[in-house]
Amino acid sequence: MFNLSDLKQTRVYQEALAEGEANLILRQLNRRLSQIPPVQIEQIRGLSVEQLENLGEALLDFSSVEHLRRWLEEN
Repeated sequence: MFNLSDLKQTRVYQEALAEGEANLILRQLNRRLSQIPPVQIEQIRGLSVEQLENLGEALLDFSSVEHLRRWLEEN
C-alpha cells in the first residue's frame, strides 16, 4: 500500500506539484509585472520545483519583465 511519502516520489505527483507552483508564480508575475511574454511563460513551465521556489522568492524584487528575463537566463 502506498503511503504519502511513496506518493510524493511518483513522477505524476512531482509533475502536478510543479504545474501548481508554476501556475501560482505566473499569476503572481502577471499581477506584479502585467503581461508576461509567451517565451518566458514556457521557460517558467519548464523549471523544476526547486527553481520555481527560488523564482517565487526572487519575483518579489522584480520591477520589470527585464528582471524576469535576466533571472531566467541566470538560473
